[in-house]
Parts: sequence; C-alpha cells; structure tokens
Amino acid sequence: MSSRFTIVPSRLAGLHVIERHPLHDSRGYLERMFCEQDLQEVFDGGRRIVQINRTLTRLPGTVRGLHFQRPPHAEAKVVTCLRGRVFDVAVDLRRASSTFLEWHAEVLSATNGRSMLIPEGFAHGFQAITPDCELLYFHTAAWCAAAEGGLNPLDPRIAIAWPHPISDMSDRDRRHPLLDTGGPDALLSGVAA
Repeated sequence: MSSRFTIVPSRLAGLHVIERHPLHDSRGYLERMFCEQDLQEVFDGGRRIVQINRTLTRLPGTVRGLHFQRPPHAEAKVVTCLRGRVFDVAVDLRRASSTFLEWHAEVLSATNGRSMLIPEGFAHGFQAITPDCELLYFHTAAWCAAAEGGLNPLDPRIAIAWPHPISDMSDRDRRHPLLDTGGPDALLSGVAA
C-alpha cells in the first residue's frame, strides 16, 4: 500500500473522511496520523499544518462548537478521536455552495481509524458519545480571537440531529445567536463567498 490513508469525499464538496490504515504486528501497531505528501490533494491551496491542539471532554452528551475562523485566519483542520467516541459535525458556510448551511457528521472513535478533514469555510463541532473523549486537531492557521465566530449548536435552521440530549456546553457556545435572529449575512459576514 503506497498510502496509509483512504480519502473518502462527503456529499459536501471539500469535506472528506480520512480512513487511516495502521500497520499491525505482534507488538501492536503503527498508525500515521498525518502525512502532508499523502493528503496534499485535499488541502486547499497547499496550506500547511501550523498548529496542533488536543481536547478532553469528560461527560457524554457534551457539545463543543460550532466554531469557525474568518479570513484571513480561516483554517482547514483534520480532527481525530484518540479516546472514546464522538459525533463530529461540519456545517457548510460557503454562500456560493449548493450545500450552504447543510451539515455532515461522522462518528469518530479511537478504534474506527477515521478522521474528518474540514476545509476552510466550514463550522465545526462535536458531541461526546462516551466519557473522557480526547480529540487531536491539526490546523492550517493559528487561532485568532478576533477572527473567531460560532453558530448556535441548537439552531433550528441548521437542525443538527445530535444523537443524545445535550448535557453540557460552554456559555460562549450557548450564547451564539440563531441564524434567524441576526440573519446569516450578519452572523457569517466575511466567512466565505
């Protein structure tokens, strides 16, 4: 096998699922988490990974997100679950897209070998399905507070079918306005064409 990955496009253009192929032997396994050479075809404009973050979410039902960064700090990211299982969601914020404000979700787990590659112009969030979920994020832009934006995870216009009742979320995520309150133009100004 020349690549340790299979890249599976989703129905939302530019959003991909990455299936990792670990090498197993009697000692255990070696799993490649990222390879610029193997994944360059799905990174817009040849952007490079510049920041890696890790999260721990303790309680099942907790939602984090839906976050994005506005240009010039817009980012693509690869999201991987190292422990537990999460319902990982990306929402298309590209106004010119035929799937504007539609979402796609994948269950990512420590055992299923899947990551989600989320391009620029998408919001991202997840719900913990099990306790003590650890996620690893590879970002093509450093976090910038002034460029940060968010969608309310309970926005009926997006209508994400969270698999469990939401047990917890940050005050910041809870305070993100609904799209119909401020309209997509106000909330998503400068996100993507």
